[in-house]
Amino acid sequence: MKPVLAVFFLGVFCALSPDTYSAETYSAETYTTEEDSDSDLPEWAEARVEPFRASIGNWVDNTSRNIDSFFGGDQSASADNRSYLRLGQEIDWMEGEGTNGDISVRYRIDLPTTEDRLRLIIESDPEESQGTLAEQGSGRLYNDQRDRRTSTFGLDWLESRDKRENWSNRFGAGVRLRLPLDPYVRFTSERLWDLKDSPWQLESFNRLSWFNNSGYSARTEWDLGRPLSTNRHLRFITNVQWREEEDTLEYSEVVQLNQRLNSRSALRYSAIAIGESLSSPRMTNYYLQTRYRRDIHKGILFADVIPELHFQREVSYDPRWAMTLRVEMYFQRELQRDHFHF
Repeated sequence: MKPVLAVFFLGVFCALSPDTYSAETYSAETYTTEEDSDSDLPEWAEARVEPFRASIGNWVDNTSRNIDSFFGGDQSASADNRSYLRLGQEIDWMEGEGTNGDISVRYRIDLPTTEDRLRLIIESDPEESQGTLAEQGSGRLYNDQRDRRTSTFGLDWLESRDKRENWSNRFGAGVRLRLPLDPYVRFTSERLWDLKDSPWQLESFNRLSWFNNSGYSARTEWDLGRPLSTNRHLRFITNVQWREEEDTLEYSEVVQLNQRLNSRSALRYSAIAIGESLSSPRMTNYYLQTRYRRDIHKGILFADVIPELHFQREVSYDPRWAMTLRVEMYFQRELQRDHFHF
């Protein structure tokens, strides 16, 4: 345990990064009453973190623009580029299973000046590699339950449709970069409805994929949500997933309340139920989760504290506590001041 803690706290000052959540976004500029300081780090730590972040961020940006200029032309130098590299370190503890420590690396190379509808995509950790709904639903299982050999290189063809007015579709094909190379094809369709004059919105995300090494997979997500105030948002999320390699239909129901405490802190309260099988449906896990997220330093360095209480079928629904501590850092040329995305 002590070596794990030592690595964790060393990571706080040396190699860290932030995650994004899927939901409504509240701008950090909404909160103007918080203290003027935008960092919790002492001056000596800030003096070390900033040059390191700027150097790596410039390298990420220059690399993506050089690739983009090869495929898209001279406009790559001035185009808005959202490529990023994210480093993170976490400690994960589950009652009865002990403690694990891990380091994660995630990235996305954005190539905005390629053809408007044909987009070159290079990214780590595609959705199809993220495991079962039980593994995806809990923020605890962020690293060690996912296949790390999951970088993909491919082309996406996008329809120029507003998902508020029509179904927005995207076709993609490429390879997963591991040996042997793993070709894939995927189809994605999205839609967003404003429910008449009410504040409620309904969003649908659907994906059908085929990977040569793992076969077919299908997933649909329906997200019904509304703002309760300027800093609180309520969501009801339904997921259904099937993967050929598991050959089991999975489903989950999630109730979330997202709350922005101020411009640098947020809370997410979740109640989750997960089940499986179509012929003889059964619930396999219920759990309660609270996720506290803090912008430690200028929108680039974040910390998460995620306590959970699980009721799992495999242990006769006896309550089991779990906890995750995570620190993360984004490397980008332009600082993004809001990575909460609630």
